[in-house]
Amino acid sequence: MSTTRTILICSGKGGVGKTTTTANLGIALARRGASTVVLDADFGLRNLDLLLGLENRIVYTAQEVLAETCRLEQALVKHKQEPNLALLPAGNPRMLEWLTPKDMQAIVALLEERFDYVLIDCPAGIEDGFKNAAAAAREAVVVTTPEVAAVRDADRVIGLLNTQGVSPVQLVLNRVRPKMMSTQEMLSVDDVTDILALPLLGLVFEDEQVIVSTNRGEPLTLGPANSPASQAYTNIAGRLQGEDIPLMDPAKARQGLRAKMRRLMQTKIF
Repeated sequence: MSTTRTILICSGKGGVGKTTTTANLGIALARRGASTVVLDADFGLRNLDLLLGLENRIVYTAQEVLAETCRLEQALVKHKQEPNLALLPAGNPRMLEWLTPKDMQAIVALLEERFDYVLIDCPAGIEDGFKNAAAAAREAVVVTTPEVAAVRDADRVIGLLNTQGVSPVQLVLNRVRPKMMSTQEMLSVDDVTDILALPLLGLVFEDEQVIVSTNRGEPLTLGPANSPASQAYTNIAGRLQGEDIPLMDPAKARQGLRAKMRRLMQTKIF
């Protein structure tokens, strides 16, 4: 039996940071010495290559691998700065018309022979794209934000994962804003975990550097952990590997920001 961990990175609602999580988590695991492949299963809207800065290096895709017109080794794109990470790009959007769960299982089976971790970037929603991707997964990470619509959609996805026997299913709460949580303008961490009833794998605080890194095609986890989101993704990778890393407390994060602002305001400028 394969010891590879095949993890579906999914969400109910689009735009909650699922692909960003896949890219940064892939880099973080690779930097920790794990051979990792990220599989772009979003054949309709492929973006994982852009976030990794690999869009100009794609020659073959999963489509050619399935059609046996190229070898898996030819389709895999090694990351320029992190040799432990590879990308298997999504194929043509027309693949959605004929791709089946068995096709996805066949692709993942090939990847499991070569890598320690297979991260599947799943399409948002609960349509055929989700069902195909989930059929190949052994475990899942559900990404959501502390918004009512996103949490409701995540709950539907969790129900489907449970019926398919995917386990464990863990939660990453993205774009956490401590100030809005403290004023009850945003769902709290406890609100979300109570509704979804999932173990919390990580909190990712709102961070402008995520937008900058996404536009540059340079995941935050490629550089030093000098941003809250970068540290969060690194911590998530550590927890996946079994390390006991405490979760960041939004209330303490808010206090830390206030203290930093006070220090800055008290600094004398000569």
